[in-house]
Amino acid sequence: MKRIFAIVLVLLLVFSTAACAKTAGPAKGKESDWEIVVVPKDATNPWFVRMDVGVKEYAKESGLNVYQKGTPEIDATLQSQLIQDLIAAKVDAICVVPVDPGSLEPVLKQARDKGIIVIAHEGAPLTNVDYDIEAFSNDQYGAFIMDNLAESMGEEGLYTTMVAHVTNASHNEWADGGVKRQQEKYPNMTLLEAEPRVESEDNGDIAYQTAKELFKKYPDLKGIMGTSSYDAPGVARAIQELGLEGKVFTSGTGMPADNAELLKAGAVKALTLWDPALAGKAMAALAVKMLRGEEIKDPVDLGVEGYTNLKFKEGSSTVLEGEGWIVINAENVDSFGF
Repeated sequence: MKRIFAIVLVLLLVFSTAACAKTAGPAKGKESDWEIVVVPKDATNPWFVRMDVGVKEYAKESGLNVYQKGTPEIDATLQSQLIQDLIAAKVDAICVVPVDPGSLEPVLKQARDKGIIVIAHEGAPLTNVDYDIEAFSNDQYGAFIMDNLAESMGEEGLYTTMVAHVTNASHNEWADGGVKRQQEKYPNMTLLEAEPRVESEDNGDIAYQTAKELFKKYPDLKGIMGTSSYDAPGVARAIQELGLEGKVFTSGTGMPADNAELLKAGAVKALTLWDPALAGKAMAALAVKMLRGEEIKDPVDLGVEGYTNLKFKEGSSTVLEGEGWIVINAENVDSFGF
C-alpha cells in the first residue's frame, strides 16, 4: 500500500511539473535587459530610414534597448535570414514590416515557438504574429487615394493600379479599396481590364518605365493609382517626360521632402502617407506592453500620435487599426520636416 501511495505521489509531481512547464511564459528578466528589434523591408529605402528615426527616438525616450536592423535591399529571403539570426540571438521581441507575408510565416512561427513576441506592420494577412498594427483601415486608405485620383481625372476615364509587388499585403489591400471606391462612387471611371494591376518593385525607375510603357500602349489611359512610395513620383516623371501634364494623372503615397518639387510643379496634386517614424514607435510600444504583461484590448493607447485609439479590425483578433494618415500637397509639403 505504501508503495502504491509513493507511486501516486511521484506521478502527481510529474504531472504538476509538466503542467507548470506548459503554462509558464518565457522569462523576461529586467526591462533593461530586453532586446526589441525592428526589421523593416530594407535599410536603405528613405521610408525605412525615416522609420529608424522614430525607433531611435523611442529608444531614447524609453531608455530601453530598442533598435532597427534591416537588410541591404528589399528581398524576402534576406529578411527571413535576418529574422532567423535574431531568433538565434534570443531577442525578446521582433517588430517586422514583411516583404512577402506568405514566405515569412514559417520563420515567424519559429520565433513565436521560442517565446519571442512578434509585432507586424503592413502585415495584416499574417497568422504567426501576436499583433499587426495598421496606421488606418487599409480599405479606407485605398478609397482615400482613389478620391484624390478621381478628383484629378474629373471623375471619368480609364485608369489602372500599381503596387510594389502583387505579394505585398497592404499595397494590394489599398488598391482593392481604391477599385471598390471607384465602382461605388465614380461610375464614369473604368479599370483597365487588360492590365488592372502592375508592379513597380518598390523602385522609382521601374515605376517610371512601366508608366511610360502603359501610356504608350494605352493612349486612352488617363490615370494610375499608386501604392508604393515610389509609384506616384515615378509615374509623375513619365507624365512630365511625355508632355502629358493636365491630360493624365496619378495619386498615391510618397515622402514630403522627396516629392516637394513634383508637388510644387503640379505634376502630382496630392500624396497621402503616414509617418513611418511613428509606425516604428508604435510597434515598439506595443511590444513593450506585451513584455510587461499588459492586457491588449481596444481601444489601445500606445502613446504615439495616430495610435492612441487603436481598434481591432472587424473580424480580427490580431489586426489593430489606427488613425494615422496625412495628406501632403504643394501648400504644406515643406512643413513636415522629413
